[in-house]
Amino acid sequence: MREEGFYDKINPIMVFGLNNKNRNINVSEAQVDEFLSRGVEDVFVKDDLRKKLLGGKVLRIKLGVDPTSPHIHIGRAIPLRKLRKLQDMGHQVVFLVGDFTALIGDASDKLSKRPMLTAEQVNLNLKTYKEQVGKILDLKKAEFHYNSKWLSKLNFKDVCELAETFTLQQMIERRNFKDRIEKGEEISLRELMYPLMQGYDSVALKADIEIGGFDQLFNLKAGRVIQRHFGQPEQNIITFKMLSGTDGRKMSSSWGNIIAINDAPNDMYGKVMSIKDELLEEYFLMTTDRTMEFIEDAKNKIGAGTNPKELKMLLARDIVTMFHGEAAGKKAEENFVSVFSNKETPKDVPKIKYADGELLSDVLVKNKTLSSKSDFARLVKEGAITNLDTNEKVPDIHFKAIEGTYKIGKHRFVKIINNK
Repeated sequence: MREEGFYDKINPIMVFGLNNKNRNINVSEAQVDEFLSRGVEDVFVKDDLRKKLLGGKVLRIKLGVDPTSPHIHIGRAIPLRKLRKLQDMGHQVVFLVGDFTALIGDASDKLSKRPMLTAEQVNLNLKTYKEQVGKILDLKKAEFHYNSKWLSKLNFKDVCELAETFTLQQMIERRNFKDRIEKGEEISLRELMYPLMQGYDSVALKADIEIGGFDQLFNLKAGRVIQRHFGQPEQNIITFKMLSGTDGRKMSSSWGNIIAINDAPNDMYGKVMSIKDELLEEYFLMTTDRTMEFIEDAKNKIGAGTNPKELKMLLARDIVTMFHGEAAGKKAEENFVSVFSNKETPKDVPKIKYADGELLSDVLVKNKTLSSKSDFARLVKEGAITNLDTNEKVPDIHFKAIEGTYKIGKHRFVKIINNK
């Protein structure tokens, strides 16, 4: 039996955005079918959701993002861009910042226990989230929420009620938990609570649809279970394929292989140019609005032996234009050509400060220019880090930072300045 008043804790939240019944939703079957297929990994329940999208009713679509990093990368932007398409159709989009759930830590796709963040870390990370999201969504027509508003109000009895909706057996059948148990790795009870909180978010926001990355499927389905517990209709689910990062692994802030949507245009362009050639089709499909005919033609050209550089430059310009505008995309391309064709020093290079005596490896890793010290060591061994001001390669992993513009790998540059 639910404690009296528990459900009332979220009533004020649920009224937001429910006055849009007079909107006219008019989309074609072709639009809906492409939406439900392009870059999509799974739809649950597909026939029901397709019918709803064609039904003309305004739907509430939820996307939640935990601010575990200060940057939203282009992989996380994939569901955001899908959300914008739904917004353009006339639906009510709901962007949720998981400022409370970020404190707890999502175990999705993690092969070891995720550390808890402090409130200070979370607040620092989410400082520019609204500005970054506004690069994609029309914030004037979107809802923007923080889940601390309702999750922080739950008492221990409320949490126990949520815990009653799942069994331990269901939780440990989750793939990454199962793998960790087999390897003898610890699983915190805290980690088991995360799906319950994300599911409760769907109740609080009265979501008709929730979207997210494929690694979120367990959490998204938890929303259906908990909505049913509270007598709400169960949300439909759309999950998207995971975008590969600049090193070929899944794009992840913790690995430093990301292209952030607030990267400077030149840096963004250079990062795109550094991706592996075999990722071009994936990137055009998932991060641009290029037609399927264009993507198929590009795939055939590469298969026939065409140099992919021209296509990669087009991709880089598309992505920079998307987040910084057409003029910035054109300028970034001109800068790239001048640097790599005419051997000129790049302009507008990102600046990073260092302290006297600090190792260059620590500076680059700390500022997420590189993902790890092992990455730094590999590049040094390859002779791939050069101070352009002195025209000298970094000789070893113990090299102390000095001022200068550094070329890192083939297409990345950073300016190191003293923090005096």
